[in-house]
Amino acid sequence: MNITKKDIDKLNAVVTVEISKDDYASKVKSILENYRKTANIPGFRKGHVPMGMVQKQYGKAVLLEEVNKLLQESLHKFLTEEKLNVLGNPIPKNEADINWDVEDFSFAFDLGLAPEFEVEVKAKKAITSYKIVADDTMLLNQVKSIRKQYGKLIAKDTVAKGDEITGTFTSEENNINKQTTLTTEEIKGKKHLSALVGAKVGDTVVLKTKGLFADDHLNEKHFEVAHDKAHGLNIEVSFKIEEVNTREMAALDQELFDKLFGKDVVTSETELKEKIKEDAERQFEQQSDQKLLNDVVESLIENTKFDLPDDFLQRWIQISAENPMTKEEAKAEYDRSEKGLRYQLIEGKIRAAHNLQVSFEELKEYSKGMIRSQMAQFGQTDPSDEELDGVAARIMSNEEEVKRISDQLNASKILTFFKENAKLKTKEITYEKFIKEAYE
Repeated sequence: MNITKKDIDKLNAVVTVEISKDDYASKVKSILENYRKTANIPGFRKGHVPMGMVQKQYGKAVLLEEVNKLLQESLHKFLTEEKLNVLGNPIPKNEADINWDVEDFSFAFDLGLAPEFEVEVKAKKAITSYKIVADDTMLLNQVKSIRKQYGKLIAKDTVAKGDEITGTFTSEENNINKQTTLTTEEIKGKKHLSALVGAKVGDTVVLKTKGLFADDHLNEKHFEVAHDKAHGLNIEVSFKIEEVNTREMAALDQELFDKLFGKDVVTSETELKEKIKEDAERQFEQQSDQKLLNDVVESLIENTKFDLPDDFLQRWIQISAENPMTKEEAKAEYDRSEKGLRYQLIEGKIRAAHNLQVSFEELKEYSKGMIRSQMAQFGQTDPSDEELDGVAARIMSNEEEVKRISDQLNASKILTFFKENAKLKTKEITYEKFIKEAYE
């Protein structure tokens, strides 16, 4: 057997695998002899079928299978030993031209090669790292929301501002018949609000849906209409009032604090706000981290320049697709995935250069940390190492769980690396301003 590689350019090459009769003959002969021993052919005793008949019936199929098996094994071994960083899979170049009636074969494969490039994590332009803070307005709103949630409902017969109203929206023409509960604070505009304030239990109020709620998404909830119909919904509905309640807000006392956080964890309104602030900013950190990761990735893709074997990759996408795909469809698919491929190559180089691969021991310790946190949520704050090892072992035996945890840990390691090595500028900002600045 002889394998050679010819470079077309820096990103494309052709590998030729030459297989002679000596490479496969003994294996094919051995298989056919076994077939002869076990073949059941009418007119011949088992084990006494002429080899010529076995050769005629099974020879070509065995030859194809053994040569293809030898081809794949040798090609894989060659790519591994030569340390060729290929993209996609080798594409057969002369598959249709192979003459299986001869004794020696020559197979050619197109290769797409990964480009050589350098990665500079510190970009010239600093990337904003947002520190989202819970401001006084947010804390006051959260305290108000908690007091409402744990407050007492008091039944009424007349609607006033701030009340909760339970009723049924109907529109025969638009197939709406939905019982719901809303607050007057959800209502937008004086005209809509004045139609409800003063109405009594049992009354039916006719309302226009256009601009009824402060957020059109509430149309989905209260009318049970599809998302695309909810935006700009402009119909007339009837609303029969069935129940009116006012909510007496819960007192900010030790009973409420204990109900929220456990006995004596929080003992004052000041500590309550501090706890809310701490919990909120911990959650905000996840969003700011995701925004930072997205921005660093975009910066790396934009500032790390290299070419790809575009034509090869488009052909590979076309031939490897589950369903038949045209050249145009393959190109469109490549255009959609090119950015992701570029980042995979960039991240792979970063991980290799800075030893950011995840080890089995790291996975195990990471999973034990997750288990410890989950157990703490259910009151088990001090599990033994034996308990943790037992649960971790079960998790590590589940392939899907291992992949999920591995993905989380990989993402955590690369994010930590970017935080420590990318050029960042920290910006303190409220959550409301973060949403507007980061996503609008």
